[in-house]
Amino acid sequence: MGHREDLLEGAKRCLLEKGFVRTTARDIVKESGANLASIGYHYGSKDALLAQAYLELVEGSSDAFEQGGLTAPAGSLERFQEVWSNVIESLGKPGSMWHLGMELVVMGDKLPGVREIVARAQVEGGRGIIPLFMGGEEPPADHPAVGTLGKFYMTLMTGLIAEYMLDPESAPSAEELTEGLRRVITASEA
Repeated sequence: MGHREDLLEGAKRCLLEKGFVRTTARDIVKESGANLASIGYHYGSKDALLAQAYLELVEGSSDAFEQGGLTAPAGSLERFQEVWSNVIESLGKPGSMWHLGMELVVMGDKLPGVREIVARAQVEGGRGIIPLFMGGEEPPADHPAVGTLGKFYMTLMTGLIAEYMLDPESAPSAEELTEGLRRVITASEA
């Protein structure tokens, strides 16, 4: 690996251990074995490096949402429950990186560079999550589903993570989320 990759891997480890606010450039250098100047050279800033590390952690975790393959029909309530069950299971695993998203929500004003980069990536997150629930390929960025379904799923994800981080015991289960959606659908058809 080169300095760029070493920095990225070091930043990921620092994020998981210390979070955004407590990670310093010196922590990343110590963890990566690279030098301080290489952060600016390769990433422009510590914040840009941390944002990239966070996005890679999130991207790598999305595989957990498809644990064992998704078996329920795409677009069904059963698929909805299956995906959320996998997401909830990933929240409880040791070393879960989901607390980092909540740190951004709460402390984002102290990390404006990170917040801006991650906010732009939210649209991509919405695009990427749609096929988990609906099947098929990721829609193009300008597809209406990105602004509706993508935002709907990302909002549910953020709320679920917040509730789980606050109190895992009272956070909603996949079954409860699915029953809630079922009731919304039933009420709208009445």
